[in-house]
Amino acid sequence: MRVTANTDVCVGAGQCVHAAPAVFDQSDDGLVVLRIREITDEHADAVRDAVEWCPSGAIALPAHRGEHL
Repeated sequence: MRVTANTDVCVGAGQCVHAAPAVFDQSDDGLVVLRIREITDEHADAVRDAVEWCPSGAIALPAHRGEHL
């Protein structure tokens, strides 16, 4: 599973960092920074929470053929 983050729409709420601190961080400007892009099963549920909690929709899990979200 691969996660994407769009800094153009990020509002710096930090919900992604709260949900999955091993995967997300924030820049000095408060915008989302990906620590890792390829998500293992260990972090999958937390990343799904981050996608759901992101108020701006900046975090996404684009579906790839054969991949189950």
